[in-house]
Amino acid sequence: MSQGFSKKLFRDLLKTLKMQTEKLIQQLIEQTEQLLTKAEKLKLYNLDHLSWRENENSWNILECLEHLNLYGDFYLPQIESKIKKTNSLPEQEFRKGLFGNYFAKSMLPKVKPNKMKTFKDKDPVHRKLHKSVIDRFINQQVKLLELLNLSKKVNLNKVKIETSISSLIKLKLGDTFQFYINHMIRHFIQIDRLEHLIKNRN
Repeated sequence: MSQGFSKKLFRDLLKTLKMQTEKLIQQLIEQTEQLLTKAEKLKLYNLDHLSWRENENSWNILECLEHLNLYGDFYLPQIESKIKKTNSLPEQEFRKGLFGNYFAKSMLPKVKPNKMKTFKDKDPVHRKLHKSVIDRFINQQVKLLELLNLSKKVNLNKVKIETSISSLIKLKLGDTFQFYINHMIRHFIQIDRLEHLIKNRN
């Protein structure tokens, strides 16, 4: 492979890792609003519907939401703290980190869903859950929208957030938002599948 061709590939890669900050935040806000709308609709179901599981080891709808709540408990306070403490100023362009981009993309739904091992402290299976789980999730989405709007005033490239995997692994704020929201989208597709199974089980 010629040196010139290698440089072109590298430049093309950098282009895919760049995005206008304003456009990114607006996209994330729209995705969060969609999740909020879907969660509001779940409040219409009774506890039997929300607690139905496909098999003994699979999650029900409330467990999917509680799993997301546990991640919200980890990420949202940290994001809020880092946004409020930084003196950084916003940049017009957000540059995705290689690790952050990889983690965010790994959460995106695929034609054949890839299974991921859940950390024990984030696994809610067989916990006694109530419909209040939905309200907790909705409150977290309201907080997320607040943080996304606050993030317009800081540098998404410079603010770094510790991951739930390890405090040694930190992602840019922009990557963290994408990873966090993609993770929720992934589990709402799981919820959509559960709803389909529930409606067609008889």
